[in-house]
Amino acid sequence: MAKASKTLFFCKECGYESAKWMGFCPSCKASASFVEAPVVKGKGVSAKTAATSLSKVTPINDIDTKEKERLSSGYSEFDRVLGGGIVPGSLVLVGGDPGIGKSTLLLQVMKNISEKGVNALYVSGEESLAQIKLRADRIGEFSGSLKLFCETNLDAVEQTIVKEKPDVAVIDSIQTMYQEEVSSAPGSVTQVKEATAVFMRLAKEMGITIFLVGHVTKEGSFAGPRMLEHMVDTVLYFEGDRYASYRIIRGVKNRFGSTNEIGVFEMKNEGMTEVKNPSEYMLSGRAEGTSGSVISCSMEGTRPILIEIQALVTPTNFGLPRRTCVGTDINRMNLLIAVLEKRGGYHLSNYDAYVNIAGGMRLSEPAVDMGVCLALLSSFKDKNIDDKTVVFGEIGLGGEVRGVGMAARRVQEAKKLGFAKCILPKSNLAEVKDTDGITLVGVNNIRDAARELFG
Repeated sequence: MAKASKTLFFCKECGYESAKWMGFCPSCKASASFVEAPVVKGKGVSAKTAATSLSKVTPINDIDTKEKERLSSGYSEFDRVLGGGIVPGSLVLVGGDPGIGKSTLLLQVMKNISEKGVNALYVSGEESLAQIKLRADRIGEFSGSLKLFCETNLDAVEQTIVKEKPDVAVIDSIQTMYQEEVSSAPGSVTQVKEATAVFMRLAKEMGITIFLVGHVTKEGSFAGPRMLEHMVDTVLYFEGDRYASYRIIRGVKNRFGSTNEIGVFEMKNEGMTEVKNPSEYMLSGRAEGTSGSVISCSMEGTRPILIEIQALVTPTNFGLPRRTCVGTDINRMNLLIAVLEKRGGYHLSNYDAYVNIAGGMRLSEPAVDMGVCLALLSSFKDKNIDDKTVVFGEIGLGGEVRGVGMAARRVQEAKKLGFAKCILPKSNLAEVKDTDGITLVGVNNIRDAARELFG
C-alpha cells in the first residue's frame, strides 16, 4: 500500500483544501468543517499520453442534441422525480436516513428493469449475497437477469463493471468503497472523492447509468465532502419518518429535469409501493368537526397536493408565549402571527401557538400562508371550519392575500376529491374557468377570509 506523502485539510461542505486546520472555511464560511485526510501523489502523465487521451475539439453546431430515450423504472413516482425516467449515462446519488428504504427501492427498480431485458448489476459493500437474496425474496420473484456482486475494493468493482458492461448499476454504498493506493479509511473525504470520480468516468465513457447510495449525517446531509453532490447529475433525498409507512422522494438537484417534483411511496411488507394519489393519502384519518384544522393546497412541481394544516392556540402560563411548528418554517409562522395581531386585530401575544403539517410533509410554498392563518384563528376562536372547504393564498405584511401560481390546477384537485368551497385570492378568480360543483370565494385580505369562515 502506498504511503501518503503528506496530509491536507478539506472542507466537508465545499471541498476547499488547506495545508493547516482552520476554524471556518474561507470559501463557503462554514464553521468547524475542516477534516484531515492524507494525500497520495499519483504518477505523472506524459504529454504524449495526455494528447492521445483527450477528447477531440468539436464545433458546437456539429453536436447532436437529440436526447436518448429514457428508461422507465417501473414506478411512475420514481420516474417523475428523475424528470421522466432514467437517463442513460447519468450518475444519480440517493440518500436518506438509515432504514428508510433506499436499498429496498433500488433493488425493486433493478428488478423491474431487468425483467425488460436490461443488463443490470447490483454492487453491495454492506450486505452479503445471502442477505440481499433474503430481501429479494420478500420483494417478490425475480425473473430477470439481475446480477449481484459483493465487494468494497474500488479496483475490483471497476474491473467488474468494465467486464460485465451493464446498462444500469447500483453502488450500495459509496462510503464503503476504498482504493488501496489511498491510505485513509473507507468513507473519508479522499476515498469518497476518488470513488465518485471513478464512477463518474465509467458512467460518461461507457454510457452506464449508476445509482450511488449515500449515507447521511445526523443533520440530514450527505456524509463526506459536499462536492459529492456537485459531481453527480441528480441528487435524490428520502424524507419521512423511518417508523411511519410513508416515504417521500424529493429531487434537490437534477440536470435532466425539474427539482420541484416529489414521489410518494408507502413501505409495506413486500417493499415500497407507490402512492399515485398523494392528496387522498395525506387526508386519510382526518378528524372531522375539530377546531384548528383546515385543508390547504400546495404545488410540488406540477402536482397539486391537498394537505391538512393543524393549529392549537392556548393561553400561555409564562410571560413569553411559546411558538412551535412542524413541517414549515417557524420564522414564517411568527411573521404570520404578527400580521394577524397588527392587521387583523387578534391579540395572540398571550397565547401559545402550535402548527403541524399532517402527514409528515415539509412545506415552504407561500400559498399555504392563508391555511396557517385560518387554522390559528379557528383554534383561537374555537370555531370549526367546514370539512368541505379548501383555502390557499399568500399573505403579505399588510394583511393582503396575494395571488399564487397554478390556481386552476389547485381548484381542480379540490373538485376531484369532493370539496364544495374554495377560498382563494381574488386576483386568481379570472384564471379559474371550470367552476361547476365548487363555490369559489375570492378575498382581498385576511380579514375578508376570516369574515367568510367565522362571520
